Amino acid sequence: MVKLRDFLRIAEAADYLGVSPNTLRNWERTGKIVAHRHPLNHYRLFRREDLDAVLRKVAKPARPRAKK
Repeated sequence: MVKLRDFLRIAEAADYLGVSPNTLRNWERTGKIVAHRHPLNHYRLFRREDLDAVLRKVAKPARPRAKK
């Protein structure tokens, strides 16, 4: 059973990630993040664990470039 408390609305999710709601909409459109829809009002909802995965991905240090 899906529990709505495990999801954040777009403004909350954007604040959680430190980006704008439009950035989240763009990421959804390009497939970088999955948005679910509220069963009654069809608002975008984002799973907290998906948002955490985005944060982990961004937090990984970049691999150093090989010197030529």
